[in-house]
Amino acid sequence: VFTRGELEAIAAVAQRHNLLVISDEVYEHLTYGIEHISIATLPGMWERTVTVGSAGKLFGVTGWRVGWAIGPAELIQPTLSAHTRIVFTTNTPLQEGVASAFEQAVANGFFDSQREEYERRRNRLMAIFDDVGLPYVVPDGAYYLLVNAAAIKIPAAYEFPPFIEERGPNFKLVYFFIKEFGVSGIPPTEFYSAAHKPLANDYIRFAFCKTDEGLEDASKRLQKLKRYLCARKSS
Repeated sequence: VFTRGELEAIAAVAQRHNLLVISDEVYEHLTYGIEHISIATLPGMWERTVTVGSAGKLFGVTGWRVGWAIGPAELIQPTLSAHTRIVFTTNTPLQEGVASAFEQAVANGFFDSQREEYERRRNRLMAIFDDVGLPYVVPDGAYYLLVNAAAIKIPAAYEFPPFIEERGPNFKLVYFFIKEFGVSGIPPTEFYSAAHKPLANDYIRFAFCKTDEGLEDASKRLQKLKRYLCARKSS
């Protein structure tokens, strides 16, 4: 989660070079012990910022595909024109459902209870990886844990299907977790440009927006990876 100082630095660059900012703030209510600040609220940034939100992420209904863009009219009008020609529309009943969710969320304390639940699950998943000996980046927001699996030694003769082999070491690492431990993650190299993919080769992104039963099951399954840590340490 960007601090105010970091956002001010980004804002200064945007203003100096007359840049537009598209700010993805779909996890605005899911921060843990740190304040969410919208860059559009900083001086001189409203007029150059489109802020994007998502009901799917906000209320845990990702299949609904309802979102919004907020900004000055001169930026939102062409955004709307593009949306109309690409997506066309979002169905009315789900939009009505999101509106109702907003009306009820404040009254019943939904965002506070959601944050507490996800923080508890975040801490549980961190404890699972503490137990098996893999380090991670502690997330200040959202519901993902970025785990460093560099200590895992995949056997040299391990066979990967061609469609995984061609995608590189990060995909092979994730595939290994799926096949050997039955635990799936996302290869973060997908979020990098070709030149910078190697920076993420040792990492796997795991989601903790899961049931307690699911997390406990993952804990049991991941116990099996310890044998591959030992193989690495003894080499």
